[in-house]
Amino acid sequence: MNTPPAGSAPTREQQLVRAFVDMADTLVDDYDVVDLLHRLAGYCVSLLGATAAGLLLSDQRGSLHVVAASDERTRLLELLQLQADQGPCLDAYRAGAPVRVEDLAAERDRWPVFAPEALAEGYHSVQAIPLRLRRQVIGALNLFGRDATLMGQSNLDVARALADTATVGILQERAIHRGEVLTEQLQTALNNRVIIEQAKGVLFHAGRIPMDEAFERLRSYCRNHNLQLSVVAEELAGGTLDARAILTGERRR
Repeated sequence: MNTPPAGSAPTREQQLVRAFVDMADTLVDDYDVVDLLHRLAGYCVSLLGATAAGLLLSDQRGSLHVVAASDERTRLLELLQLQADQGPCLDAYRAGAPVRVEDLAAERDRWPVFAPEALAEGYHSVQAIPLRLRRQVIGALNLFGRDATLMGQSNLDVARALADTATVGILQERAIHRGEVLTEQLQTALNNRVIIEQAKGVLFHAGRIPMDEAFERLRSYCRNHNLQLSVVAEELAGGTLDARAILTGERRR
């Protein structure tokens, strides 16, 4: 791969390489599952042409939970799938196979609650990819499109490869001791998701900013100060971290 001149923007090929390197970081110690899956959703939008993306992850009982989404509206749409017990992510998770729908308007009978809501949000196509390693399925990735046109096969293959890389990282052999560590890790990720939502609410009220912006401020603060997202969220939700620190970017207790 050729190196671009200094100061030039990275090529799409280089951005994809960085994305895979980022996903491969799950193979090292001490990574944040929630933040990892948010990055995966972000790559699907910024690099692969999806309008929006969301991820569901199962807990130790096999129940699905929303863990990541590219924006707040998509997170709510993923929650709707769970509440209505219908939608592409659930089908992909249960069957362990991809779901591809080019025209959501034609799926009202299949998903009578989900399809109209997705259309109302402006989404007309959807592709769901199971987070799967061999026979074990731990969640699903949902890719939405504004047009009644599916993501191209090459981009879909990349999305599947990124999802597979993240799945392998979560299920890495060193983190599985008869399933106990995996169960704990997944449950911790789900618990962290709840705390992160609480922290977003704190920023929403303190800064009078949209929920999407609140989450990005939280992530930026963590990246800038090399802190774990779940740890900072817990401090913010618990009141030991001043919301002004996140809003201004200053490291303050």
